[in-house]
Amino acid sequence: MIRVLIADDEALMRTGIRLILENADDIEVVAEAGDGREAAAACRTQDVDVALLDIQMPVRDGIAAAEDITRLSPRTNVVMLTAFGEEASVTRALRAGANGYLLKDTGPTELIRAVQLAAKGEPVLAPRVTRQLLDRHVQSGRGTESALHRIAELTPAERDVLRLLGTGLSNSEIADRLYLSAGTVKAHISRILTRTGCANRVQAAVLAHDAGLLDDK
Repeated sequence: MIRVLIADDEALMRTGIRLILENADDIEVVAEAGDGREAAAACRTQDVDVALLDIQMPVRDGIAAAEDITRLSPRTNVVMLTAFGEEASVTRALRAGANGYLLKDTGPTELIRAVQLAAKGEPVLAPRVTRQLLDRHVQSGRGTESALHRIAELTPAERDVLRLLGTGLSNSEIADRLYLSAGTVKAHISRILTRTGCANRVQAAVLAHDAGLLDDK
């Protein structure tokens, strides 16, 4: 079972999300929280596979909670579920360690699928959010010295995997493109995260854009 925490300061919203997720046979909502501090505490005391966090919460907001959870409960994959899709919020959330960013208008089927993917460590981004990130990196800041330095120790094979990861492909899709096994791709990604200091696949995808790897043919 995929064990999920829902954090939102609106009880009605938490109830609605719970009802959606509990329609899935492989998802169990094990905790709820009304603020970011409660959310981080719940992830420390319980086995939580996926934490769904709103951004606008009292005491400690969702982005601060994401930082806490990433640091104190690294097994938990964090997904922001919010009404706000501004570029600044997306960037702050991903840099805080969030593994995904969804908007509250996400449909029930898409929400369930996103939780299932997040539990596997796959990145989950709302289409509108993905477009914003791509547009930002197309228009500015790619190929920075810092990003190039971080990927300097990657092997050619790892760079190929990172480049495709940056396009949003799953492990199986990357394996098909590079004629590798899914296990080999998973091993490459693990080494990429370690060598670049990325907390998760989403941060690695942003790094691929920053380093200009998507310009490689």
